[in-house]
Amino acid sequence: MNLDSLLEIVNSKLLTMQSRPLSWAERLILRGIWDDCTYNQMAQEGGYSPGYLSNVVAPELCQRLSMLIDRRVNKRNCRGLLEQYAACLNTEKLPSEQFPANFYSNVSYSHVSQDMLPCFPSGSVPLGSPFYIEDSALKAIIREEITKGGALVRIRAPRENGKTSLLLRILDYANSINYRTASLNLEQVDSTILSEPNRFLRWLCANVTRQLQLQSNLDEYWDEDLGAKVSCTLYFQDYLLEHINSPLVLALDEVNQIFEYPGVAKDFLPLLRSWYEEAKRLPIWQKLRLIVVKSTEIYVPLQLNQSPFNVGLPVVLNEFNLQQVQQLAQRYRLNWNSGQEAKLLMAMVGGHPSLIHTAIYHLSRGEITLAQLLETAPTSTGIYCHHLQRLWATLQEQPNLAIALSQVINASQPVQLEPILAYKLKSMGLIKLDGNKATLSYQLYQNYFNNCVYLAS
Repeated sequence: MNLDSLLEIVNSKLLTMQSRPLSWAERLILRGIWDDCTYNQMAQEGGYSPGYLSNVVAPELCQRLSMLIDRRVNKRNCRGLLEQYAACLNTEKLPSEQFPANFYSNVSYSHVSQDMLPCFPSGSVPLGSPFYIEDSALKAIIREEITKGGALVRIRAPRENGKTSLLLRILDYANSINYRTASLNLEQVDSTILSEPNRFLRWLCANVTRQLQLQSNLDEYWDEDLGAKVSCTLYFQDYLLEHINSPLVLALDEVNQIFEYPGVAKDFLPLLRSWYEEAKRLPIWQKLRLIVVKSTEIYVPLQLNQSPFNVGLPVVLNEFNLQQVQQLAQRYRLNWNSGQEAKLLMAMVGGHPSLIHTAIYHLSRGEITLAQLLETAPTSTGIYCHHLQRLWATLQEQPNLAIALSQVINASQPVQLEPILAYKLKSMGLIKLDGNKATLSYQLYQNYFNNCVYLAS
């Protein structure tokens, strides 16, 4: 069987699993595997960065194929296993099809092949995962925005709210329309680099150069007399943007990491703003599309005309609604059609994506009942213990935040807080604001922090 026929079979079977069909990048990888190509060769053919194919697309593709054929798939065995899979289909002897359609909803996960089990929901949701709940309206808005010259999209939400998962899908779309992409997570920057603006800007240029597979040319453009910001700008303008023939989507994740380094923040953040403004003046800068992602757990005052956080398209991630919670439960094969179970869970954790996902994962495995989960949720032995302990650790480090949160917990009506404290607590996801009045976000936090001796004191 030739590859094209096999790809059609795989696409058809993926759709029967209520999964998306193969993306262009996934097809590129499969063709590369058939031709015994390296990821570098695949990237050159498709216009991607090798790291994007090997670290982002390939792992998710292997996971999807593993779930499809009930075998663990990797780059080395992919071709052989898919050919065996197609042969079994042709002879109607595929082992997984011997089970009735409702097999997985009638048995515990302990009887299912480990390759087909959903992974514990930690970190971003991989591309193609059936457990990603998409906001179609938001996706359409962002897709349209990044096709505009000089666009800037800024995504802000507390930790564990799906920012990086959304970013993966924006970059995948950009690659699918033949844009160049570069993605940098600022959590990966060494503190020694973040301590000096010049070193940080050189780090930025070097990493983007590498992801674009260009030869590094930093020393030719770096001029001490001009300064690091001008040198960095000229490097992007006259070298990077000049040497690519399509738009560049530059994604900067966890930008809030540099807030702890005022020297870098005061240079870098206005620089991003200046690049956005340059696109209105110089056509070359219209090639650049910026995506800035931050958790905003630290308040950093910036002059309005220097901040990149008050221009461009602001994206606020919405919490899950009742329908989306039921949809996710269905994908985990939980029978929550009445909506009663979803309502009980949401009464504890609202529509917080990560908290909802974690609960449904544990419930789907039969490890705990919903009643047990809700009873232990706000305790140090419940499924949210690490999430709650992380928030408590932040409050212990910043006593003024703990005092402000205690005021909200102990009040019978919404409370007006000092603006910066309200901003920080909202950024952490602990409170919601209606005008200037604060209320606690979830019952989970009310029950947990109300019992904390630290807050009580």
